[in-house]
Amino acid sequence: MDLANLLPQEVLGVRLLLDPVSPPTPFFEDGTPTATQAFYQVTLLLLTEKPPEALKPLAESVAKVLEAHLKALPPGVGWLLLEDLRPL
Repeated sequence: MDLANLLPQEVLGVRLLLDPVSPPTPFFEDGTPTATQAFYQVTLLLLTEKPPEALKPLAESVAKVLEAHLKALPPGVGWLLLEDLRPL
């Protein structure tokens, strides 16, 4: 499955970066090896002079739009949205 073609490259002016990552644990709760699945990290990137705390409303809006795209992914694709606002 090519997630890069299923997710937008930009949401509300924020760039989306998609990178393959190693599984977070060796096994799922049911004992299935996580190596049987592909894992990706979606990072949202915005070049701004604003402090991270000022970006919370934008992060919430982007999360709503992105969540709609994630819910539209094919059955069997799991996802989790986490917020980690910090300057780079």
